[in-house]
Amino acid sequence: MGFAGAAVDRWVAARNRLLAAPAFQRFAVSFPPFRPIARQRSRQLFDLLAGFAYSQVLYATVKLGLIEMLAERALPLTALSQRTGWPAERLERLLKAAASLQVLGRTSTGDYTLGIHGAALAGNPWIARFITHHHLLYEDLADPLALLSGEKKDNKLKDFWNYSSTPHAAEYTALMAASQEAVAAEILAAYDFSPHTHLIDVGGSNGTFLAAAAKRHPNLALSLFDLPAVADLARARLGGNVAIHGGSFLTDELPKGPDVATLIRIAHDHDDPSVRTMLAAIRRMLPPNGVLILAEPLSGIPATAPIADAYFGLYFAAMGQGRTRSAADIEKLALEAGFSSLKLVKTRNAVVTSLLRISVS
Repeated sequence: MGFAGAAVDRWVAARNRLLAAPAFQRFAVSFPPFRPIARQRSRQLFDLLAGFAYSQVLYATVKLGLIEMLAERALPLTALSQRTGWPAERLERLLKAAASLQVLGRTSTGDYTLGIHGAALAGNPWIARFITHHHLLYEDLADPLALLSGEKKDNKLKDFWNYSSTPHAAEYTALMAASQEAVAAEILAAYDFSPHTHLIDVGGSNGTFLAAAAKRHPNLALSLFDLPAVADLARARLGGNVAIHGGSFLTDELPKGPDVATLIRIAHDHDDPSVRTMLAAIRRMLPPNGVLILAEPLSGIPATAPIADAYFGLYFAAMGQGRTRSAADIEKLALEAGFSSLKLVKTRNAVVTSLLRISVS
C-alpha cells in the first residue's frame, strides 16, 4: 500500500466515524449549509431500504400492460380500471406508486400517462422482457443469505439457464435476443470491423448481432458458433448467409478461418476455469494478428458498479455460476490463454455494455 492509498484509507475511516456519530447527524440536518447534503444522503439510504418495493412496482406496472396502454394517449383511472379488470381503488395504489417513481405520470387534468422511465421502456421493449423475467430471480431472493452463502441449491434461474441440457433453449435465446440489438448497436459504434475479413460470434445465440454486423459491414464473412439446439434457431433465422456451427466452446474446437471473434455477454456467465477454456479455444482458432472483441458489464467501473456488482452479482449467485470481472481480471485470463494484449474500448453507454479488444501478436 502506497502513501496516497494509506492517506485515503485514514480519511475514509475518519469520515465514517463522523457520519456515524448521532451528534454530527443532528448538527448536519440543523446546519443550513449541510442540510441539503443530509437530506440527499437520507433519501439515498432510504432508496436502498425501499428498493425491493420499487422493483415490485415496476414489475407490476409492466406485467399488467400499463406501458402499452398509455403509450398512445393518457387515460383516466376509470378507463384503466376497465381495461385491466382491477377495482379502481386497488389500481390507483399501483398507479400512484408508479407515478412516484416516474414510470407513469399525471396530466394537468389528472389522467395517467407515461413518465420519463415509462417512455424509455416504451421505446426499448427488450427491457420489459427482462423485467417480467425477474419473477424467477425474486423467488430465488426470498432468502438472500441462503442464496449468497451457497446453501440454497434449487434455484429457478439455475434451472432456466441450464446449459447442460436445453429444455429452455428457445426461451433463453429469445430473452437474450431481445436485448441484443441495443448491445449490437453499442459494439458496432465502438469498434470498426472493416479491417477484418471474417467474423465469428462465439455463443452467438440466434444471430441478432451478426444480422446487425452484416448491415454495417456487408463484405464481412460471418460465422456463428453455439450449442446445437441454439444453432438450429440461428440457422432458421439467418438462412444460408451465415456459416452456422453447433458445438460447445468448452469441449469442441472452433472452426478455422475467422480473423476476428466476438464474445458477447458470455464470459460473465461462467466461472474462471470455463472462461480460461473458452479463451484458449478462441486463441487457437485465431490467426496471427487476430482479435477478440469481448462485450459485457465490467466490474471496477464506478459509473456502472451497482449494475455489475450488485445486480449481476446476485443474478449470477442465483444462476449458480458466473461472475462479473474487471478488465484486469479478464486480462489475466486472456494472457494465460495465450493472447498478447488487452485494451478497454470506450462505448457510448457503459450501462448497455463495456468493450475489450483482446489481441493476438
